[in-house]
Amino acid sequence: MHDNDVLLCGTELKLKHKDNHAGYNHTLAKILVEYASAVYLSDLTELFSWTCSRCDGLTKVHDICLTYYVGTCSEIVHLRCISSYVQCKQGFEVIELIVDVQHGLQGYVGVAKDPNAIIIAFRGTQGQSIQNWIEDLYWKQLDLNYPGMPDAMVHHGFFSAYYNTTIHPGILTAIKEAKEIYGDLDIMVTGHSMGGAMAAFCGLDLAVNHEAQNVQVVTFGQPRIGNAAFASYYSQLVPNTIRVTNGHDIVPHLPPYYYYFPQKTYHHFPREVWLYEFGLGSLVYRVEKVCDDSGEDPTCSRSVMGNSISDHIVYYGVELRGETCRSCGIVMDPRVAEYRKTDIQGNFIFSRNPAASVLRLDAQSDV
Repeated sequence: MHDNDVLLCGTELKLKHKDNHAGYNHTLAKILVEYASAVYLSDLTELFSWTCSRCDGLTKVHDICLTYYVGTCSEIVHLRCISSYVQCKQGFEVIELIVDVQHGLQGYVGVAKDPNAIIIAFRGTQGQSIQNWIEDLYWKQLDLNYPGMPDAMVHHGFFSAYYNTTIHPGILTAIKEAKEIYGDLDIMVTGHSMGGAMAAFCGLDLAVNHEAQNVQVVTFGQPRIGNAAFASYYSQLVPNTIRVTNGHDIVPHLPPYYYYFPQKTYHHFPREVWLYEFGLGSLVYRVEKVCDDSGEDPTCSRSVMGNSISDHIVYYGVELRGETCRSCGIVMDPRVAEYRKTDIQGNFIFSRNPAASVLRLDAQSDV
């Protein structure tokens, strides 16, 4: 097959572009978008024990047993009043859940059996603040020289969200623990929106500063985070990277790209995969176009106006935002207290020993 050949299967149309950079795997992208969706949960008990409804698709609970008892729910934040049972499934194990309350950030590290890898996921901007965050993206300046990369510039806010918060040491600790138990697994990093920006910095950090050999980054609806020099360094150091964009999603268009100032403007790194739809008569075809290696392919998402928030919050049919009723707060069950560590700023980490095959959250109430 030749460059930009078109594959048509049912109502799904896929355009492929061949070269030596990252290859796009449709199935893997659909798996990782579910991990990126799960990290938005504000019910930390469900997320840490991996019993959430968003965890039931391609991602399954891995040797984690959650025991419930009949009791009064008024005494416990999120205890379900049901008969006693034990739930155990296979597939994914959360090792560490990090909540940076001070900066409104959240992420987790776990181990998946399929794919056989360490999964790291970062949450995007939450709830009602997303509109203000998008408006702020128009004005973010390239104001920080990326360490060790001449001429590479990024925005300090994106950089600091990963490097200068509770998230950074928490992620590194969890990776070390996972590798001590499971060996030298591949690492897959994902995130949506602002979480995609953090995922990109995480992948770069692991490859450059921690000598990780097999790092793959897949982001969804990620904003631009640096200039052309940064994008060039990034694509060489983390070549196995896919940025998925969707329709008219506004966020990948921000901060703005000014083609007439190529050395002074923000610039995406490759490889973009653009999801969009087009109609032929009564049929609507879904297209997954693998874009060129410039990072700013004018025939992909840059070919349309970036003016949609609704295209930003649904990728591959998966919703990427917090639940409306809980997006502004945290739900936490007292049963997970023994797994929680809190710092002086009020940020907390839920951590479990991956060597222990069973996480038990026994919750017998005083009745």
